[in-house]
Amino acid sequence: MADEVIQSRVDGDIAEIVISRQENLNALNVDVIQSLLLVLEKLQKETPVKCAVITGAGDKAFVAGADIALLQQLGKRPAADYIEHGQRLMRAIETASFPVLAAVNGYALGGGLELALACDIILASQSAQFGAPEVNLSIIPGFGGTQRLIQRCGIGAARRLILTGDMIDAHEAKAIGLADVVAPEGSLQETSWKMAQNIASKGPIAIREAKRLLRSSQEQLLLSGLQLEVEAFLKTFDTADREEGMLAFMQKRKPKFVGK
Repeated sequence: MADEVIQSRVDGDIAEIVISRQENLNALNVDVIQSLLLVLEKLQKETPVKCAVITGAGDKAFVAGADIALLQQLGKRPAADYIEHGQRLMRAIETASFPVLAAVNGYALGGGLELALACDIILASQSAQFGAPEVNLSIIPGFGGTQRLIQRCGIGAARRLILTGDMIDAHEAKAIGLADVVAPEGSLQETSWKMAQNIASKGPIAIREAKRLLRSSQEQLLLSGLQLEVEAFLKTFDTADREEGMLAFMQKRKPKFVGK
């Protein structure tokens, strides 16, 4: 299956899903989110697979974030729809009956970090960079980042990454539990495919039940936190500082926040 923003292929029991907006560093716009949802639904129902790998086209970015040019133009209600749509995608990955691996090849920032966090296992290239830079725009993560980052790395690492907006490299990401594997230079695709093959070789019922039980251990806490995150995102979105932050980003200058 292929379209303008997503390419996917199935090889045996394994699917590869490639986000293909290289000119925009594979940023998550509405088309990408909807196309990913459709691909996941197809893999779940029409072309059953035992494992999937999500990556970004090119070597610069997995996903460099949400589409800021799009967000800048949205009013509060359309922004809420966009955030809720993105959260549906993350939940679809998280609740898929098969494991989903993130092969992070370059920047995984903002929505890209949140996409990786929704996956079961995160593999990183040597050049991968992770970060939650939303505070630089005077907003917060809206696709589940505040909740899943805590679950994966603990409250301390989540506070540091979200409150500073700083980026970290692949080796630091592995040290704090954000990345599971750092692949040798030039071998991310091979490393992620071998892991997918390993998972696909196991008993499919056992893999499905193991994923479900691992997810259920913190399910209720996650779901309540996701709702709070949407509400908090919309609170930050409806501010003059958010308008200034996004305008400054588009103009490639330092924002001047006033706390309003």
